[in-house]
Amino acid sequence: MRLDRVTLGGRTVALEIEDGRIARIEPVHGPAVWQVLPRPVDPHVHLDKTFLWPRAKPPAPGLFPAIEATLADRADWTAEDIRARAGRALAEASAAGTRALRTHVDWNEPGVPLAWDVLGEMAADAPLHIQRAPLVPLDLLGDANLGPPIAAHVAATGDGVLGSFIYRNAGLAAKLARVFELADAHGLRLDFHVDEGLEAEAQGFDEIVRLAARHDMAGRVLCGHACALSIRPADEVAGVLDRAAKAGVALCVLPPTNLWLQDGQHGRTPRLRGLAPLQEARAAGVEVMFGADNVADPFYPFGCYDPLETLRLACVAAHLDPADWIEAIVTAPARALDLDPLPPIAPGAPADLFLVAGRDWHDALRAPARRLVLCAGQDMPDDRKVPA
Repeated sequence: MRLDRVTLGGRTVALEIEDGRIARIEPVHGPAVWQVLPRPVDPHVHLDKTFLWPRAKPPAPGLFPAIEATLADRADWTAEDIRARAGRALAEASAAGTRALRTHVDWNEPGVPLAWDVLGEMAADAPLHIQRAPLVPLDLLGDANLGPPIAAHVAATGDGVLGSFIYRNAGLAAKLARVFELADAHGLRLDFHVDEGLEAEAQGFDEIVRLAARHDMAGRVLCGHACALSIRPADEVAGVLDRAAKAGVALCVLPPTNLWLQDGQHGRTPRLRGLAPLQEARAAGVEVMFGADNVADPFYPFGCYDPLETLRLACVAAHLDPADWIEAIVTAPARALDLDPLPPIAPGAPADLFLVAGRDWHDALRAPARRLVLCAGQDMPDDRKVPA
């Protein structure tokens, strides 16, 4: 296979693929028609509750009505139902070029949820790498008696990451301290849903940063959402972002769900969009990444498992130049998931590539474009491709 007029390192080149590897790279004349990057990574999805829409519509806008709708629907979940919905999601993610993802799995009771085991079984035969992170309410995981068995089970059967939902909890500091102690005891990374609302007093992110520094967990803690940072005083935010950078705490911004859930009321246009200050975070030295989060469920009825579409929405919502934020769907989430680093796109490297039609990244992202996904040099089918 020969791919002509590809932008690589600021040059226009041709890539020749042989036996699943890049055989040669040579400069060519003329404007580029393809943009190329390694296959992306999604650090934050929810395979257990995906594609519940429209059977589980929330009674009102907002985060907690969506939680209620999901809990009500979960009573009817079966292994077959979870496999069918998650299988559809994995097929879509694979076709979109995703090479790995981390799925959160709701864990609301002391016992092991059905979806934890089902998704663990599916991971063995999935077309991409899957990590599971239990999404346990802090009041449960931070309980001195109930939390340790959950962490032990996750350490024995999971993918090396412990997760929790944190939002204005009573006794937050003590409970969160226990979670960090459990992670220490079992050698687990941490992934938090934190401050997913628009109340300035929601400051769980600050305590996570403090504990991450205390436990020397740089590069092992990821925080998702942190919407409350968007409405807190600028000097407070600047201070906590500086501390987060020093502590090595990363931030995952979820544009689809955050835009949909925050400041939602029937009959009123939202004023506050709930995106964490991602530009300021990266400027402070925090590693920032994007995730699809919820897809066709009570939390977000739209969406898709396509990191490029997630990047496109982030660029629109936060006024970003896409060329400056490609790493937010490739290298940053790969580090958060502790994946082996990919070799650079060079002769001899595996031909695991993601190409998007366009003269530059602005052109590639201004509208849905033709794409080519290569896995070991083979073109992966994608029914969503736009004909040339």
